[in-house]
Amino acid sequence: MQIHSVHFDADERLLNFIQERLEKLSTFHDQIMTCEVFLRIEKNDQRANKLCDVKIHAPGVDFFAKRRASSFEASLDEVVEALRKQIRKHKKQREVSS
Repeated sequence: MQIHSVHFDADERLLNFIQERLEKLSTFHDQIMTCEVFLRIEKNDQRANKLCDVKIHAPGVDFFAKRRASSFEASLDEVVEALRKQIRKHKKQREVSS
């Protein structure tokens, strides 16, 4: 798992939170090979300026989600939920085509 914080240094608590949340996705797809996380703070006047995007690579498929919220924890929770839905949808499609 690679975590990139763009133009700021993420603290250890945030890094542990990210790792903990993303590891739970392995219960839905056991062949996840790599995971890249990008954290950005957008320069605007909006309160929801914390951007999190995650790309997951598994054999034969990539999953990607990007969300914005007022905290990195909230944006990551939304990303994990979106990725979970994508993984479940992909698994259902594979089951139907088998």
